[in-house]
Amino acid sequence: MKFIIATNNPQKLIELERILSPLGINAVSPKDEGICLEDVEENGSTFMENSFIKADAACKKTGLPAIADDSGICVDALNGEPGIYSARFAGENATDIDKNNLILKRLENTPESDRGAHYTCAVTCVFPNGDKIQVEGKCFGRIAYEPDGDGGFGYDPIFLYNGVSFGKVSADEKDKVSHRGNALRMFKAELVKYLEENNVNK
Repeated sequence: MKFIIATNNPQKLIELERILSPLGINAVSPKDEGICLEDVEENGSTFMENSFIKADAACKKTGLPAIADDSGICVDALNGEPGIYSARFAGENATDIDKNNLILKRLENTPESDRGAHYTCAVTCVFPNGDKIQVEGKCFGRIAYEPDGDGGFGYDPIFLYNGVSFGKVSADEKDKVSHRGNALRMFKAELVKYLEENNVNK
């Protein structure tokens, strides 16, 4: 059985391949199927809505079950920003360093007690028959005073989990506690349940 992963991010594709292959599922990318999802407008107001928009578009274009995720960081002192705008928070062509520096700049006079933040990852799977699976994982931590470590990506160097930057932990350590790791574990459980209940031929 083949599922399309609605992303152009090779890291996300590899993560989902690890989860799906033991279930007898072949994960393919939009490129593998010869389709483009660049024109899909993520105009939802939540992570979950945006993940559905991407998965639904991929499912309709290919006729395959489709999986998409949407994720970002929410900073308490910024009223939840950047949230769903995490990728373009500092402008369309901003680097991860630019985005991290913008958050640090806006929090420069914010005390430790008010530097709470969390990552969110919403995952949606849409099936050609209209069924869908949706889960959301979170990881709570704090915003550091300066970047630390060059691992991970995005806001990881300024996100502290139990006092340690996500930019300094290994991928395996991060997977155990991260928003995406939590969401994907929930998704796998829900997918196994769905396949069994619907006698889906893998």
